[in-house]
Amino acid sequence: MSYHIPHYRLSLTVGEHSVRHIRHIVRSLLDEWELAHLTDALELGVSELVTNVVRHVPDRHCTLLVLRQTVGVRVEVTDRYSQLPSVPGEMGPESESGRGLALLGALVGKTVWFECGEK
Repeated sequence: MSYHIPHYRLSLTVGEHSVRHIRHIVRSLLDEWELAHLTDALELGVSELVTNVVRHVPDRHCTLLVLRQTVGVRVEVTDRYSQLPSVPGEMGPESESGRGLALLGALVGKTVWFECGEK
């Protein structure tokens, strides 16, 4: 008996408008998985991960994985760029960038991921 874990994988080259389209995909998946209450948190997280690829990965190529877990969802973004992103030291309260990695805070090699569980 094989067990299917609901997931979505997409390899793509991202651009300035990709974040909006990827948020729509995540929203649709959450509706299908009856996890719409996680939409705001997952859209924020996936926006941060994809924006980091747009800003910091020279070829902008990445693989997005959205994985349904027993309790919640895991999102991973993997790219081919060998340089690890850095977390900025000092940010002012009005800074418009630099919070994504500090917010997500989970680096494993060149896959950046976060998990969002149900309350």
